[in-house]
Parts: sequence; structure tokens; C-alpha cells
Amino acid sequence: MEAGANVWVSDDTGGEDAWILAEVVKKDEKELHLQQADKTSVKFVREVDTSASGLKYKGVELANAPLSAQDKAEGRDDDLITLPHLHEPALLHACSERFFSGKIYTWTGPVLIAVNPFQRLPLYTTQILEKYRREGLLRSQGMGDAKSQLGPHVYAIADRSYRQMMAEARKSQSILISGESGAGKTESTKIVMLYLTTLGASSSSSGPPKDADKPPIMERVLQSNPVLEAFGNARTLRNDNSSRFGKFIELGFSRAGHLLGAKVQTYLLEKVRIAFHASGERNYHIFYQLLRGATDEQKKHFEFHDGLTQGLELPNYFHYTGQGGAPHLREFTDEAGLKYTLKAMKNLGWSQELIDNVLSIIAGILHLGQVKFDSVETEGGVMAAQAEDDTIVKHAARLLGVDIEKLTTALTERVIVARGQEIRTNLTAERAVDARDALSKTLYGAMFLWVVDQVNKSCSWDNDKDVRSSCGVLDIFGFECFAINSFEQLCINFTNEALQQQFNKFIFKMEQEEYERENIEWAFIEFPDNQDCLDTIQMRKVGILAMLDDECRLPRGSDKNWAKRMYENFLPEKKQEVSKNTRFKATFVQKSKSYFCVRHFAGIVEYRAETGFMEKNKDEIPLTAQTLFSTAPNQLVQDVYAVQKRETEDKTGGGPKPGKPAKSKTVGQQFKAQLATLIESVETTDPHYIRCLKPNDAAKPLMLTRKRLTEQLRYGGVLEAVRVARMGFPVRLVHDTFFKRYRQLLPAVPEEKLTWNVEEGEPQKLCIRLVELVLEEGKKQKASAGADGKLNPHEEGITRSEKIRRMYLQPNPIEFPKTDVQLGKTKVFLRKPPHDALEAHRVYHQRGAATIIQCWMRGLESRKNFLDLSYAVITAQRCYRGFKGRERWWTLRRAVAGDLLTNTFRMLIVKRRFDRARKGTIQIQAVARGHAKRRDLASIKIQQLRRMVVAHSMFRHLKSAVISLQCRQRCRVALAEYDELRREQKDIGKLKQNNEKLKTEMASLKAMLQAQAQSASSTAQSSKELEDKQAEIDSLEKKISKLEEQLESEKAAVKKLEEKMQKQSESFVTEKKRLQETFEHEMKLAVKKHGAQKIDPASPKMSVPKEMSPVVQKQMKEIAVNNAAPAPSMPILPDDYVSPKVVEAHKRSIARLEQELAMERGQRRKADGEIIKLRAEINGVELQEHEVQSLLAQEVETAAAAAAAAAPVKEAMPEIDESEEGEVDEGTIEAHSSLNGASTPSRAPEVTGAEEEDEKKSEPHTPAEMKTTEDQVIEKMKQETVTPEVVTALNKLGINAQGNHVFSDDKSVSSASDRRLGFEAQGSVNRRSFLLKSPSEYLPMIRRGFSRGEEKEADPVVSVGWKVEVRNRKEREEMLRDDVDRFEIKMKRFANILEEGIDVTMWQLSRSAELSGAERDDFGLKSTAVTVKLHRRGKMYVQAVLTFSLRGGYLSKAIGRHRADKAALEPLSLYDILEVKAGCSGYDHAELPTTSKNKSSKRVKSENKQSSLFLTIKATPTPEAAFRSYIFRFKSRAARNDVLNGLRSMLADMQIREGVSISSLHQEEESHESDEIMVPLTEVHNAINREREAYDRLLLMLLQGSEDLKEKEDELLTLRGKLDGVEEESAEKDRVQANDSKLIMQLSKKLETLLMDNEDLRDQNDRLNSRLVAVECEKMNLMGN
Repeated sequence: MEAGANVWVSDDTGGEDAWILAEVVKKDEKELHLQQADKTSVKFVREVDTSASGLKYKGVELANAPLSAQDKAEGRDDDLITLPHLHEPALLHACSERFFSGKIYTWTGPVLIAVNPFQRLPLYTTQILEKYRREGLLRSQGMGDAKSQLGPHVYAIADRSYRQMMAEARKSQSILISGESGAGKTESTKIVMLYLTTLGASSSSSGPPKDADKPPIMERVLQSNPVLEAFGNARTLRNDNSSRFGKFIELGFSRAGHLLGAKVQTYLLEKVRIAFHASGERNYHIFYQLLRGATDEQKKHFEFHDGLTQGLELPNYFHYTGQGGAPHLREFTDEAGLKYTLKAMKNLGWSQELIDNVLSIIAGILHLGQVKFDSVETEGGVMAAQAEDDTIVKHAARLLGVDIEKLTTALTERVIVARGQEIRTNLTAERAVDARDALSKTLYGAMFLWVVDQVNKSCSWDNDKDVRSSCGVLDIFGFECFAINSFEQLCINFTNEALQQQFNKFIFKMEQEEYERENIEWAFIEFPDNQDCLDTIQMRKVGILAMLDDECRLPRGSDKNWAKRMYENFLPEKKQEVSKNTRFKATFVQKSKSYFCVRHFAGIVEYRAETGFMEKNKDEIPLTAQTLFSTAPNQLVQDVYAVQKRETEDKTGGGPKPGKPAKSKTVGQQFKAQLATLIESVETTDPHYIRCLKPNDAAKPLMLTRKRLTEQLRYGGVLEAVRVARMGFPVRLVHDTFFKRYRQLLPAVPEEKLTWNVEEGEPQKLCIRLVELVLEEGKKQKASAGADGKLNPHEEGITRSEKIRRMYLQPNPIEFPKTDVQLGKTKVFLRKPPHDALEAHRVYHQRGAATIIQCWMRGLESRKNFLDLSYAVITAQRCYRGFKGRERWWTLRRAVAGDLLTNTFRMLIVKRRFDRARKGTIQIQAVARGHAKRRDLASIKIQQLRRMVVAHSMFRHLKSAVISLQCRQRCRVALAEYDELRREQKDIGKLKQNNEKLKTEMASLKAMLQAQAQSASSTAQSSKELEDKQAEIDSLEKKISKLEEQLESEKAAVKKLEEKMQKQSESFVTEKKRLQETFEHEMKLAVKKHGAQKIDPASPKMSVPKEMSPVVQKQMKEIAVNNAAPAPSMPILPDDYVSPKVVEAHKRSIARLEQELAMERGQRRKADGEIIKLRAEINGVELQEHEVQSLLAQEVETAAAAAAAAAPVKEAMPEIDESEEGEVDEGTIEAHSSLNGASTPSRAPEVTGAEEEDEKKSEPHTPAEMKTTEDQVIEKMKQETVTPEVVTALNKLGINAQGNHVFSDDKSVSSASDRRLGFEAQGSVNRRSFLLKSPSEYLPMIRRGFSRGEEKEADPVVSVGWKVEVRNRKEREEMLRDDVDRFEIKMKRFANILEEGIDVTMWQLSRSAELSGAERDDFGLKSTAVTVKLHRRGKMYVQAVLTFSLRGGYLSKAIGRHRADKAALEPLSLYDILEVKAGCSGYDHAELPTTSKNKSSKRVKSENKQSSLFLTIKATPTPEAAFRSYIFRFKSRAARNDVLNGLRSMLADMQIREGVSISSLHQEEESHESDEIMVPLTEVHNAINREREAYDRLLLMLLQGSEDLKEKEDELLTLRGKLDGVEEESAEKDRVQANDSKLIMQLSKKLETLLMDNEDLRDQNDRLNSRLVAVECEKMNLMGN
């Protein structure tokens, strides 16, 4: 165990590993420092074991070198006995490695270890059986190949036993299969029997069968297993098919190897299971097979009526089968099991009448267990038992075939024979129950013995002379050590102790054979014997069983007296606790409780004497039962009782005396006799051993618990066998391996003296020579060592390697006797001390050699570096010297060349230096710039990758969380539906109720179909009317559009004419003014020049000057001609002059068109009203005329408001060209109106002239102004009060419009209505767009009910189930809406409750996985009072967290101490919550831990029993915990439900609004930049209604489910209260009984003290009397003298 070696260390922490692989860190003479191999942070320290010989550390064993994959493929690990180090951890590690690789079978010498895989493996096919049969046949003929040997298998054991049986000696064989329950003993027994019967049948297949009517003997032998399993196997907590008895099956073979038959011998049937079995277990299989697999005729015959069970399943109804819950088996069903059992009975040759009689007795036992008793007062005033129901007794008597009066007597009376007279006493009700159970156990035990006897008669051979040899298969129970051990465990462990002794002898015999085969000495080896343990149990008169039999014979014997007798015999001294042979042990405390311990080969087992040892050992049959069975009318009952009587009679004394009954044997005597016979038969055969192991208690595949496997290896005797095998020479190595491994211990020995190659000589001689030289070297080392026993590393004359080697920690010199190393023919056998010494020196030399090799390698590396450096220095020196020589030569040349060359040379030198500097500078700059650039690029790349990783991680986590939430929700829904379906299938009453519901629904569907058929015609007529009205509306719309186009064109023409007229008037005034000014000015000039008279227009002699303009000249001429005063000058009219008459004509045309348009709109309004009324009638709503008119008025106002709000859209887009602006606006407005449900775009009233200009000026031109205008319109709509007629109409249509609430901004009022109208509350914009809808869209073209004329016919179809009766579907939908509104308001209130905080009691559970695969639960908080609050860090729920604050108790509140600032745990984010469940999910709420250990913990546990007060929050896992759970207990169920609904609503809001959009209506479509957007309005309505219907269904299920849940919780609370009351009564009874027992013990102790005092007084009185006599004698002597 040098530093670096791998060792196994015992796990002292109590974990499941048992042994841990570790590495040696440091070693000294006192301690060993270790570290775990897979966890270097875990350290160990082990001290020296002073009790062991040599240097050995406590709990430390050397580990074997791991095998390579090739070695494992070659099967090097098939036999564990070949391992160099064979001990407990080595066996455990090898078995676990093979188990996980699919190899469940392993050899350990002659023992086959079989590990139960708990799954079906392809290891038992016909091809594999044929391989082992062929190989066994070839080996028996001497033609086998050693290299082709198959691996370990149960077939190999069976084949070996068969081939040895067929050898020349023809010696019988036996296969002993043992193991604990669930290890696979029964299956291994079946496989062995199948192989042996197959070989025997194949050998005998050539001959014809003797009896053609019977099945072949192979089939009969194999068919005996189902019958024995049905009557002797049961389900336990560890195994579904556990054998509750031991059996030895002996297969007889002829000289030629033919199978002749089989005999079965059973041991110790567990009859106590008939009357009682634990929860989760079952009684024997035959009861459940009969109850579940019987036909209706058989059930009638056996009185199995379902009406008597009160709805329970038959196995749960009967007392003997329903105590454990009657669970089903995992591998097969009871129905198939009964068919298989009946088939096996027929194959064994049983007649149908016999089978019916056997099943009738089984049914009678079941009815016998149903008998209950009442206490009645007899004539003498004594309480006696009387059957409650005589009918059950009659059924039991009829099925059992016994007399009913005698059966009643056996159940209620007790008969004692004293001196030839019978004394009858009445039993109490409690004693009668015991008598009933004893009678059932006796009858079933006798039936089992009879079944075994019948199996032997069917399968046994005809003539014993034909049997040449046999092969026995023993399926026996393994060693057992439970918390409470009784008589059964003592017998079982006694059996295993005897078999272990025989096993040790067998192993020791094999060791002797191997030593003789290798020709080595072995006389000094001691054999471990456990005969002293067997004597302690079975010795005559002073053995444990013998004293138990003696105590059973005493009339007043008891378990306590028996224990006292054992203490006096084995522990005679006063303070003695261990017997002389160290097998019996009892401390003072154990003596006071009547406990005792026995040290078996597998360990110490504690037995409790007062667990019914005497009663179980007696197993007496009462006289009334004997009379009942012996005089029964049923012959089968008499035969069964005869078999029981034959087995229990004591025939050792030569038979009973005349006139006295036969003496019966106790169970202990029977068991000792059977065991002696078994051991005797096994010792006369060649044994083969199979040890079955159970890898885990959960019966799961690929799961191994190392601690449990170690216990089974120890209990199964495998480790004991290894210890026996290795007591002589535990280490065995082949010659080649030994020489190659230890030749390195002699590095100084030359090749001539001892070769290094083992092939150059004989291996055995080389090994002998190696051992001699090693011992000589050890003597030399010891002689040259110093005072401390170590060699001096500084000694002169030693080599460098030896000096380095001596500097390490030196082991002790090799010194051991030669007898400890034996050299056989093929192997070297070593004892433990020499092997440890050789291994220590081997590690010591390897370490020194490694150090020397490292030194050489480092020297070579240094020399190489030195040579490289020297070469570089020489090269540099050579270059430097050459440069210097050339420099001197150039100096001489410069001196000769003169000054001219000197100047030129200097110029060249300077230029060269400049070039070099410039080049170097450029290179340095390039390198620096490149490095800086690459660094910048790398930083950018890193930042890019980092951002990508962060974004990808966030996306992946979000995606995983969403998928997990969806999967968890779907799983919960599926599981709930699955559980509900299973409960409904199991509940017969529920099936009947469902049948009635189906009938009702069928009638409803028929009525609905009739109503639909009748309404088809009216629906078609209404649809046709709607189509006609729609066509009329379309034609009106076309006319209106044409009139509007004409009106627009006329308005445009009038507008242009008015503009032209205004411009003309303005130009006329301007021109007139200008002409007047010109005329006056020229006139003034002419007067000045020509005089006033000459220029006067009134003068006849006027002459017009030529310099005047033509216009003035013309005007003056006109004045002269007309002889009038000068008139104002009129301008000349243009060609496009507009006359006012034309304008008046256009205005009259506009007025006419407006009148026609108003008429068309009136017709359109009338048609809309008719359509609204038709749609309302189709939907079952009747509207009055004023209601229709109110809706139409609201339509006009809404359309006007929509037009006013949409008018500024064009002005808000100045970037768009005028040619495109109209198209975009029309498409946008048209799409918007289509989405909002408007059938046709509404137009605002027209304006003309100045009004149009004012309107243009008032239009907003920016988005802000446009938004302001829209808000003003909506605000104006809010201020307007909706008329009562509109409110009434909207309410009839299912729309809540109470007053101003239609346009209210209050979220609490508008949210519910918004959701009903088809959109979520996404802000005021969505509500505004909805309010701009046409009223015709309030009635979608989707039928959701019946019309007004069909309501009466639809009444029978309406489903009920609400708390308020409804008459039609419309009222049901209205009620559903109201419930949904209340539910949503309540959900909003729950969030406020969490924000205010609520006081709860909290547990925090973290579950993590261990290395072994097991799970460990840690509670961070245990029953802690905290305050849970919802703290929001933002507007979104994703940013909200749940905080947990500690709160003080009553005393803290009284003194004013506050602990609110102290947090109990880290806050829990809502994003981390995976699931919220009602109740205590993942842990039993009644087993939740508490912080206090006083009496208050009982109160807390009583509070924890109410599961309706618990709430569980499952959170995301962390690196430390794979599972996190927060468990809260509330003060009331209402508070729990409020918090549950609040959390679920917040999680739903977070998922839908902030995370995942569930409904398809919330998915935003991608915007397409297209000019034309076509919206299919019908599909939108269909999608909205489908979503609304699904939403309504979910809410309906939620509301009804909450009511059902509340009722179930009330029922559960009631049942739990009853259960608590029953438990309290039971606890009170137990307490009273315990007090009574304590009082009795105190009185008994007081009585014993008084008796002892009385004895002391008597002794004192005797001493005084003797003293007085002596005194009187002395007086008489003196007087005589």
C-alpha cells in the first residue's frame, strides 16, 4: 500500500456504497492517508489495526488492477476465484460491473452467483440451451475445447450435475439454490428442472410411452410447479411470487439417463399467512385465482355473490384475502393463473370431481374466515361466543363437507380430556376468533401436504430398483435477519447454518484436491467449523429447540419461562452476557425483555422470545377439530386429515399405548428430522451451489444497491467460502506471471545468474531460484541496515541508482519462511505476509527505477539544449571573426585608396545605416499596426460571439420553459382524464349512472334532430328573405353611389363656376377703376395742351387729340355722339364668361340630387332594419320597432363619428403623391372598416363653398393633431348618454350596455364585455375600433340557438346541472356570461390578496440525486411560520417575485417584536414556477418533518393530516437540487383556494399576455405592404365564434369542476375526521393495554420480590432454629459433664 496505490476503504458514513475506491496519498507506521478516486476533495485517514498480524490498516483492502476490454471479452472475469486480491470489496466490485454489462451469472470457484436482473433477458432460449447441451456432451466424450468454453450460466450447473451423474461412478447429484425473497430462487429452480428434464426426455425419447393416456413424465414434472406455486406461493412486499415454503425435488434417472420421475419434499409452510398478512401483501395465490377467475356457475356454487360485497371486489370483501388490499400481480393475472393451475391439475391426472372438491374446500376456508361472533350470556352468567350469521356457517360447512353442528362446536367450545373424562368450556368471542383462525390454518396446512402427496403420486417412479441415480434440486429460504425475528427465522437460520457447514466442508475438500493436484503441503491449514452454533440450537436437553420442546410439555409453560431457562443454562454467572462458546448472547436489558442473540456464520441475530415461540412450536389440533375432520362426510377432508396426522405423529416410541391418543411431534422436532434427512441426502451426493442475489429492494432493472448486495454475499455464505478457500494460500499466481512480476526486485543480479526471460528455462525452477535470491537479498539488506533498520543512502561504493532508491521510504527487508511460498506444478501459492512484502518491494523498486529514468531523461534533455546552445555560440563567433577580418582588410584598402575613396565609403556607410533604420522602423510599425488591428478584430469577434451566446441562451431557456409548461399542463390534463376514466370503469354505480345519462342524451339528441328538421324550412325561408333584402340593398347602394357621383360632379361644377364668377367680378372692378383713372389723366393732359373748350366733349367743335390712347379716343367719340356726360368705363368681357343663371341652374340640379339621395338612404335604412329583425329572429331574439330604430340611429351617429375620426388620415401622410394618396386611403379605410365589421363605408354629410374652406382649415395636418381630433370624437361619444331603447336592444343581443358604460374607460367594467365581444383589452384603440362597428355586426350569421317559434320544441333538449333552472339556451349563455364576469372579478381580487400578504406555515423541499442513483430529500425549512407576499418590480408579471418573511409567534406580538425584515428564503420569481397544485404533491403530508421534538409536534402532525389545507409550488431545478418544492399550509381551505386561483390566474396572464399566445385570435399577422387588402369577413366571424365557444366550454368545465372539487374535499374531510377518531380510539386502547401490561409487570416484579424476601426469612428462621438446637445440645453436654 505505497503512495499511488488503489485501495478499497469501508464506508463508515452509513451510506449505500459499503466500500469506496480510494488512492493512497501518504503512508506511515501509524496512519494511512487516502483520497477518494473520483472525488479528490474527499479525504480519509485509517489507523493501524493492532489486532491483526503484520501491518494492516482498519477497513482497507488492496484493489485489483482493472481488466482491459479484451480480457473481459475473453472471459477473464468469469471466475472471481482467479482474482489476485479476493475479498469482500473485490467480489462486490466484480459482481456490480458484470451486472451493469448484462452478465448476471458469475463463478466463484464451484459456486454460481446469480443476480436477479428484474427484466426479461435473452439468456434462456432454445438455441442457448442447445449450445450448453452440445458442449456438455462433447466434454463428456473427451472432445471439448478449452478455448471454446461457454460462460457461467445456470445451464452450466445443471449440465455439470447431469454429466457427473452419468459418469462411471453414477453418483447422485444435488443442486442447492438459496437466497432471500425476491432473489430469483423459484425461477432458477424452474430453469434447472427444465434443463434436466429436457436432457432426460431427449435420452428417453426413442422408446414408446408406457401409458398413452397420461402426459409424458417430463410434462408432469414441469406441471407440478404451477400447482405448488398456487398453493404455496404468495405476494410479499419484496416479491410478487415468493415461495413461503422450502422444497427439495429429487429427479430419478435410469442407467441410460432416462427421466423416470420426481419426488417433492417440503419444509416449514408459513401457515400464519392464512389468518394475517401485512398491507400490500397477499395470501396464497389459489384464493385470488378462485375469486377472480371463477366462472358464473362456479361463483354461484361457491356462494360468491357480488350483491353481498356492497360494491367491493370479491378479494377485498373476504377477510382472509382483503387485509392487504388484494393488489394485482405485475407479471400475470389471476384469471390466467387459475386456467394454468387447472390445466396443470389435469395434466397430473386429477379428475374433474377431485378438482371441484379441492376448490370447494378452498372456498369453504374463505367463508370460514367471514364468520363473526357475538358475546351472549349463558344460564350460568358466563359470557360465551355465538356466530352472528348462521348462513355463513352453513355455507362454510356445505363447501367443506363437514357437519354444521360439529363445526359450530369446534368454533365456540373447547374440549379437554382429563383422566378419561371430557371437560367442555365455552369460548369467548375473542377466543372463538382464534379458534376459527387455528381451524383454517390447520385445514389449509393439511390440504397443502395432501397436494404435495398427490404430486408425488403422479410424478414419482414406479419401481425404486429402476432408479440408478438421482439429481436433487433444493429451493430453500436464505438467511433472514429482520427487525423482529421469531420462531420461523430461527428455523430458517438453523437450516442455513447446517447447509453452510456442509458447504464449508465441500469448499475445504476442493481446496485439498487443488493442493494435492499442485503437489504442495497443506497439513497446517485449519478448517473453520460452526458445529458449536449447531449444538447451541439442536443439542439434546440443553439446546434451544430442546428446551423449547420441554417448555411446551409443561401445563403452564410460557415464552418467558423458556427464555429464563436459556439464560440459566447458557449464562449461569450473574453478570455474564456471552456464553462460553460465544454463540449465545444476552445483555441485561435484553434479559428484561426476554430477548436473546445467536451468532450465526453471517452475523448476530436478535430473537424475541415473547412472539409466540411456544404456540408456533406446538401447532396442536384441538380435539373438536380432530373430531370434525375424522368424522366428516366428505372423504377428501378425511384423506387430508390423514396426511396431516401421519406427518405430525411421533413414531419414535414404537406407537401409542392402548387407550391413549398418539403423541404428536412439535414443529421443531419435525423440522430437525427433515433437516437431518436433507443433510444426510446432500452429503451422500456431489453438491452444486447457486447463490441468488437481489440487487435492490425496489425490484427495478439496472439498479444496484452495493450495501444490500454485500449483506447478501455475507448472508449467502459466499464470503465465508472465500475465507475458507483463502485461509491457506490466498494469493495464487501462474509461474510466468509470478516471475515477470517479481524479477525486477533483483536488478543487480546479472543475466548469467538469473535470466530475465522466462522462456529460456523451466518456469518452476526459475521461480524457485527467484525466491531463494530474494530471501538472500533480504538477509543482506538486514545485515547492512543501520540501527533504525534502514540502509544508508550516503554509503560509499554504491551506484547512483541505488543511492536514489535508498532516499525513499524503505520497506522492511524481505524475510519470511519458505513454507509460506509453495511452488506448485502450474501456480505459485503465497500467503498474505510474503505477498505483501513482495508487493511493497516491487513498488519500492518501481519508484526508484522511475526516478532514475526521469533523471536520465532530464539529463538528455539538458545535454541536447547545451549542444544546441554551443553550436549557436560557435556560429556567432565565426561570423564575428570573419566580420572583423574583413573590416581590417577594408581598413588597409581605405588607407591605400586615399581620401577619395574614404569620402565615398563614408557616404555608403551612412546610406546603409539609414536604409536599415528605415526598414526596421517600417517593420516595427507594420507589426505594431497589425497587432493592434488584429486585437480590435478579435475584440469585435468576441463581443459578437458573446452577444450571440447570451441571446441564444436566453432564447433556449425561454423555449425550454415554454415547452416544459405546455408539456406539464398537457400531462396533467391527460392524467386527470385517465384517472377519471379508470375510476369510472371501476365504479359499477358510476357505469349505471353513465348508462342513464347516455339514454337521456340519446333522447335529447333525437328531440334536437326533430327540432332541427322542423326548423330547416323556416331557416331556408329566412335565408332567402335575407338574400332578397341583401340584393335590394346592393341595388340601392349602386343607385346611391351613382347619385353621389353625380352629386359630387355637380358640386364640383358649381364650385368651379362660382370661383370663375368671383374672379370675373374682381377683374371687372379693377379694370373699371383703371380705365377711369386713365381717362381722367389723359383729359387733364389734353386740357393743358389744347385748351378746355377744344377738348370739351360737350362742345361741337371738339377735336380728339391723336396722342390719346385708342380707348380714350373711342370713349370721347361716344360721348360726343351721344352728347352725354361721361359714363364709367366697362371692361371687355372674356370668352369664358359665366352667367349667374347658369350657376342657379346647377344649384337646382344639386338640390334635386340630394332629395333623391335622401330617399335612397331612407330605403337603405328600412332594409337594414328588416335585416336586423330577421337576424334577431334567427338567433331567438325578438326586437321591437323602436329598438330597431334606436340601433339604426346609433349606426348613423357611429358612422358619422367614424368618418370624422378617419378624415384626417390623408392629411397625416404628406409624403405620398396625390395620385397614390387616394388609393392608399381608400384601401386602408376599406380594410379598417371590413375588419371592424362595417358592411358599407359610411359617408359624412356634404359641405360646399365657404363651409368646405373652413373645414379644410380646421383639419389637423399632423399625427398629433389627428390623434387629438380622434380623442375629441371619442370623448364626445363618452359624454353622450345611450338611450334606454338602445340599452334594451343591446341587452337582448347579449351586450352589456348599461348607461355610459359602453364607452367607459374603467377596465373592471369593460374587460369582461370586451372579451365577450371578441377581443382582449388591448387598450382604448381596440375598443374605439369596435364601437365604430355597424349594429348589424352585433348579430353574426352564426346560429347559436333556436328561433322564437322553436323555443318550445327546444326546451326538452336543454341540459341541466346549474344551480338555477333555465328554460332555453339563451338564458344558459347569459348565466354563463354572468358567472364568467364574477369569476374574472374574483381573479383580479386574488392578486390583491397576494400583494397584501398572507400568513402560512411553510416547508421547503429540495431533492437531489446521489451517486448510487438514489434520491435524497433535504428540507430547507420545516414547519416555519412565514408571510408570503407578491412583490412587483415592474408592470409585467415576469418581473414579479414571491417573498417569504419570517413572522413571530404570540409572545413576539405581545412584546412588540417584529421579524418581518428577516427573510426566510430567497425570493421566488413567477417565471421560475413550473406548477401549482392543490394538496401536498410529491411528499406525504402526514409525514412532513417538524422543527420541535416536544409534545407540540404531535399537534402539528395532527394538523398536517388535513390535505385540503396544503398548497404545493414546484419550481425550476438548480445545480444543487434536481427538484424544488414549496409546501404551504393555510389556516382555512378558503384561503388556500383563493391563493391557488390567484397564482394560476397570474401564471395564465403571464403566459398569454407576456409570454405565449394560446388563442389563434391573439396571433398578429405579418403586415403586407399591398395596396389592396381583402379580408374574408365570414371566416373572421367563424374563427371568433369558434374561439368564443371553446372559451365558454373551458369556463363551464372550470366552474362545474370547482364545485365538484369542493364537494369531494368536504367528503374527504369528513372521512379523515372519522379516520382520526378511529385512530384516537385505537391509540387510547393501546395506551390502556400498555398501562395494564406495565401494571402486571410491576405486580409480578413485586410478587417476585416478596417471594425472595420470604425465602430469605425462611433461611434466617432455619439458621436460628439450627443455632438454637446447637445451643441446647451444648447445654445438655455441659449438664451431662
